[in-house]
Amino acid sequence: MRLTRLFVLLTVCLAAACQSCGKQPQDDPLETDDPEAKVYTTSADGTRLMEEGTVRLKMPEDAVFYRVTLTGESFQAVDGFGLAITQASCYNLLRMSPADRTAFLKEVFSREEGLGSSLVRICIGGSDFSMDEFTWCDEPGLEHFAVHPLDEQYLFPILDEIFAINPDVQIIASPWSVPLWMKVAEDGRSPHRIWYGGHLGESFYTAYAEYFVRWIQTMEKRGYPIMAVTLQNEPLNRGNSMSTYMSWQEQSNLIKWAVGPAFKAAGLKTKILVFDHNYSYDGDAGQADYPAHIFEDPDANRYVAGSAWHNYGGSVTVLDGVRSRFPDKVIYFTEASIGTWNYKFSDCLINDFRDIFLGTLGRWGKGVTLWNLMLDNQGKPFRPRGCSTCYGAVSIDPASYSLGSIVRNSHYYDVAHCSKVLQPGAVRLGTDGYQAAGVTYQWYRNPDGSFAALILNEGSSVAQINFVTDRYSVQCRIPARSIQSVTWQE
Repeated sequence: MRLTRLFVLLTVCLAAACQSCGKQPQDDPLETDDPEAKVYTTSADGTRLMEEGTVRLKMPEDAVFYRVTLTGESFQAVDGFGLAITQASCYNLLRMSPADRTAFLKEVFSREEGLGSSLVRICIGGSDFSMDEFTWCDEPGLEHFAVHPLDEQYLFPILDEIFAINPDVQIIASPWSVPLWMKVAEDGRSPHRIWYGGHLGESFYTAYAEYFVRWIQTMEKRGYPIMAVTLQNEPLNRGNSMSTYMSWQEQSNLIKWAVGPAFKAAGLKTKILVFDHNYSYDGDAGQADYPAHIFEDPDANRYVAGSAWHNYGGSVTVLDGVRSRFPDKVIYFTEASIGTWNYKFSDCLINDFRDIFLGTLGRWGKGVTLWNLMLDNQGKPFRPRGCSTCYGAVSIDPASYSLGSIVRNSHYYDVAHCSKVLQPGAVRLGTDGYQAAGVTYQWYRNPDGSFAALILNEGSSVAQINFVTDRYSVQCRIPARSIQSVTWQE
């Protein structure tokens, strides 16, 4: 009995002594938290949706297998990722209560409280997702140029709120049609007073260049800097509700004869991006290699920053040839949509992350914008002859227009994973090491010095990757059929 009591007493004393010895001064390194990486995961089966977690940073020697290291190479700096702020999106957003709308826009655009989306696309005038067909100069003569009331009513209030949340957002802008009074028929002379089809008449090139200059200057005076413009959305598409056919020959001439000199004379810093259409060139044999023809014209080339692309036909591998032949020209992906013709959350999540995001970025792309930020759950509002079967990145129930009724579709999560961990100016880094079928990854350094990685696992089992630097290893486990983004500070 005495031995038992003595043993208990000794145990209590030792525990008290250890507890006392374990107390460290406040600045003792033993008291600090272990460094961690933040991990975000979305699975194709929907059981994880931007699920947030952490993984403890370990020593480099702890990563024996699945090692990926840096080669010392650096590639392009990325501008950002986002969605189109169409009038249809604005219409739906403005039907929400102010509190719900602000909460949603913070969720998408706030760097501190949300995803930090930093790139958007807007329409110069109307589109197939506006409240009407229009430009900012619908009466003949530039003396009639003025802000259109529909943009005043729908677009500007939403842009104001977005820029209040994130003043660093950048804009790519595109027109769906030239003003009707500038349109001519196939013969190049007869008026074409229809919103779809037709050409920009050569006699109107100078006026149209001035239209662009005035539009950009007006937007920038209102506090909306325009980072880049394309000269025609889908220039090989004659059939959209608003459209203008513009061959590469026409676009090249427009640039070198009018738009380029006008931008230069006005001192605009806005980039000119050519094409803005499908990898397949819409099967128009005479228009194959559309951007390349413009880049090969030295008089047009000197005004052009790069090209913009959609994926409604063809393959992202087309960008390989564009990059190899014209390494000084930037690449942006500017439009893709989901809808009744293709939508299955699991497939769109994985396929679009692989082809649009990793596919564009891996080919020196500087940014990705997808189509409508928000439509209602019936794909509305849309214009006659426009897309009646498209889904927004998010869908909202028009019965309530409440924050709680929003359904986040696959495009939302694809944008979310990139925006959340890649800051504007993030640089893609060269890597070496572990590779596996169905596993794709990219590694970046952010302007604040942090690292970030994008990972896709298309396989049917868990994948592992260890990102190893001189200081740490980040040991990631990516569930089957999932995308994952990771960020850490060293």
